[in-house]
Amino acid sequence: MDKKIILTTKAPSPIGPYSQAVLVGNTLYCSGQIALDSSGNLHTENIEAETTQVMTNINEVLQAANMSFSNIVKTTIFLTDMNDFAKVNEIYSKSFGSDYPARETVQVSALPKGVHVEISVIATQ
Repeated sequence: MDKKIILTTKAPSPIGPYSQAVLVGNTLYCSGQIALDSSGNLHTENIEAETTQVMTNINEVLQAANMSFSNIVKTTIFLTDMNDFAKVNEIYSKSFGSDYPARETVQVSALPKGVHVEISVIATQ
């Protein structure tokens, strides 16, 4: 198995024992991103700011693997409040063209650092 760890300083450093992403063959498995920027600052003013930072982080990890949002085939969105679903969708959809990846969205009781949204992705070349 050809496994490569993807790490960029343009996205937040992992806050635990995991990698930002792992490339196996042509498939990139990206860890969940929260509204933490590369300087360690949280952007939790509102759900729109959080989601924007999350999508920025995902973009940086994808670029580090020479990929883009068009390479994403699957996403998982974790929300602490399903009432934020429409606002998250509005920001999320701006990162994609008309071909959206497969996805599930689930409500959870809590997320790291008290954030309200976390998104993980799988992308292929």
